[in-house]
Amino acid sequence: MAKHIIPVKKNEELTLSFEDLTHEGNGVTKINGYPLFVPNALPGEVGVVKVVKANKNFGYGKLLELTKKSSERIEPTCHVHCGGCQLQHMSYKLQLEMKQNQVKNVMKKVAHLDHVPIHPIIGMDNPFNYRNKVQIPVGEKNGELITGFYQRRSHRILENLDSCSIQNEEINQIVKATRQIAGRIGIKAYNEEKHSGELRHIMVRTGFVTNETMVVLVTKTDKLTNKDVLIQELTAKFPHIKSIIQNVNNKRTSVILGEKTKVLWGEEYIHDKIGDITFAISAKSFYQVNPVQTKVLYEKALEYAEIDKDDVVIDAYCGIGTISLFLAQKAKKVYGIEVVPDAIRDAKMNAELNGITNAEFYVGEAEKVMPQWKAEGLKADVIIVDPPRKGCEVDFLQAMIDSEPKRIVYVSCNPSTLARDLRILEDGGYQTMEVQPVDMFPQTPHVETVVLLERKFV
Repeated sequence: MAKHIIPVKKNEELTLSFEDLTHEGNGVTKINGYPLFVPNALPGEVGVVKVVKANKNFGYGKLLELTKKSSERIEPTCHVHCGGCQLQHMSYKLQLEMKQNQVKNVMKKVAHLDHVPIHPIIGMDNPFNYRNKVQIPVGEKNGELITGFYQRRSHRILENLDSCSIQNEEINQIVKATRQIAGRIGIKAYNEEKHSGELRHIMVRTGFVTNETMVVLVTKTDKLTNKDVLIQELTAKFPHIKSIIQNVNNKRTSVILGEKTKVLWGEEYIHDKIGDITFAISAKSFYQVNPVQTKVLYEKALEYAEIDKDDVVIDAYCGIGTISLFLAQKAKKVYGIEVVPDAIRDAKMNAELNGITNAEFYVGEAEKVMPQWKAEGLKADVIIVDPPRKGCEVDFLQAMIDSEPKRIVYVSCNPSTLARDLRILEDGGYQTMEVQPVDMFPQTPHVETVVLLERKFV
């Protein structure tokens, strides 16, 4: 058998032209058919590349110099390499094209659905300053508190990053003020290596419509030095702060939030609105970080569901009830399922907050709850599913198929697992009718997708 020859060597420098993009936004070039993936390179460009890794079937390179630039290249608004905004060097038009192509490719290659209409991706008018939440680590340097995102693939803080182009600008200012006040009044930063100190993270979340803001101080210790001074100064400087929370995480872990949460000042919740629905949001609530596009996403899911007043709907992975309560405005009954007890508590409270009485919420795993409901005679007309990035478990997909709803609306944050699951649903008797990508996270490679499936009646 002939030995497989790799046409490049590690540390070799080559002048190469780029022809495509990966789903992560890396430039793709080929040497005798061997693909090399290079961050920060765009199709149509030519540049000097240093080979940093050469695997058997593909390699990675580092762009040293550009000798020909693409017309789609733009100057990034941020030059901090935290890894959060990998696409700032490309025009927003090219970002949308890349995400559209990603969805098209997986629909064809993974789901084998060449015939399904994939609508043009819905982008944002302003693809910056959209995030309503930040969780930022706190460290110490030369006796001073520092805040900033971790450098990509490290735990080194890129210090005092006081402006982030995808964060709400007021959130940036609150983080900066919290760091400055905390440092002045003697609060010590958490030291990861020594497992000592107090303040680990500062989390800020804000209501897009209400402007109500919550500050969460994640600490190693129950005690927080001079907390009353911190509260007084923060609330005086930012009067729309409605809630200051302390979350205690005393474990050696990279998980941000601990189990214990207490209100230091103000309310346990802030509120926000999506359309006509008001949501109460706690420190631990899952709530979409881009409120503008969340409304777009949910309206599309509601459109695809085609719910009327006689329909019974199941919302699997219902979270705090965000989609469920939208659906309940039109449906006869909505049943929400979620494995996280705190989320179900919040969902019930949100239903009550909005005077919605035709939505019920249950703690459990959807693949176990749904067969039980079917055995008890509950018949769902429509099922909505919005799973995490790993997609749906096979048992859950089968439970949906066995429930025989007339429609399934699948909301996905990962095109690859979406396509895998669509293939299973297709083989189980459902037809994919249309696909709508939505850009929830501009400047990043992530894309959300809403898909309508209908049952094939034989």
